[in-house]
Parts: sequence; C-alpha cells; structure tokens
Amino acid sequence: MPKMKTASGAKKRFRMTGSGKIRRNRAYSSHILTKKTTKQKRRLRHSTLFVASNNAEIRRLLPYGR
Repeated sequence: MPKMKTASGAKKRFRMTGSGKIRRNRAYSSHILTKKTTKQKRRLRHSTLFVASNNAEIRRLLPYGR
C-alpha cells in the first residue's frame, strides 16, 4: 500500500495541538488594516481552533497529523 499524500496547502496552514485538535490562523489580517480597529487587529493575531464539523475534512488533508 503506497503512502498517502499530505495536501501541501493544508500542511502550510494548519497544525495539530497535543490533544489532536486542529489550529488555524485567522483571516483578514494581511492588508487593509487602517480601517480595522486596534481591538480587531489584536484579536486577529491569535490562532484559533477549527469548528468540530470541519475536523473530518481537515484530517483527510493531513493524514499523518502534521
């Protein structure tokens, strides 16, 4: 049986936590920052977890739990 391939776009964007949850960075933080409030930009700096309903799809993209 050949090895499964990891989706290279997913391995750059997502990572697993120690407990097996999937972390992602927040969107809307790269440009057009002048109209966003300081509070909003501060919140965008931190990563967050995926919603549980998306976990099965992401695990298919990351078969070895990168």
